[in-house]
Amino acid sequence: MNLLSGCFAIVFALQGNLIIASRLVFVAGCFDFADGMAARLFNYISPIGKELDSLADVVSFGVVPGVIVYKLMQAGLQTMPFDERIAHCLPFLAFIIPIFSALRLAKFNIDERQTDKFIGVPTPANAMLIASLPLIIAIDKYKISPYFENPWFLIALSVIMSGLLVSELPLFSLKFKNISWQDNKIRFIFVAISLALFIILHITAVPFIVLLYIVLSIINNRVNFSKVLNF
Repeated sequence: MNLLSGCFAIVFALQGNLIIASRLVFVAGCFDFADGMAARLFNYISPIGKELDSLADVVSFGVVPGVIVYKLMQAGLQTMPFDERIAHCLPFLAFIIPIFSALRLAKFNIDERQTDKFIGVPTPANAMLIASLPLIIAIDKYKISPYFENPWFLIALSVIMSGLLVSELPLFSLKFKNISWQDNKIRFIFVAISLALFIILHITAVPFIVLLYIVLSIINNRVNFSKVLNF
């Protein structure tokens, strides 16, 4: 269902319907979360399941975000004075996203360090950040569409996030093995702040939530939350 959602999203994105495509990325994310939760719940994890999960993620959280950025850049370039040849070529830079997403997922499958944490930004987080852009632009409550449609912003976002996908930055996992505060302090803090941001900003909160995830992980790497929040 994750993979099927990604396939549908590609079709809608190429047809220019980025709203439905973006929503389907979030639907794919729900299926991706559900299959992992089901595997842990029933204690049934298989090598083929691990590989299939990554193959589905390459499409839903790699190819789809690349196509979304490609279409956004095409739209943004129509309003800017670029040479026609440059304007034709620039959007293809968006496809560094699926390339680095595939590399990140391949690394994840063979990296034994990533059993209880992530090394590099997870592909679903990157995909949801990018998928939120068309939804934010559609609402544009805060008049920020010109920034998110700017080709230079989109190129910078693609390069930075692609780098973070394969970086050696340790990030805490959002997998709750139990509901104990003692074992999940950083996760509960992240979820609480994220919910508050979403209630206040709605879909506009998504980029800030991804940024929060990265910042909290950096802080968590430098500060022992178990000692600081020992209650």
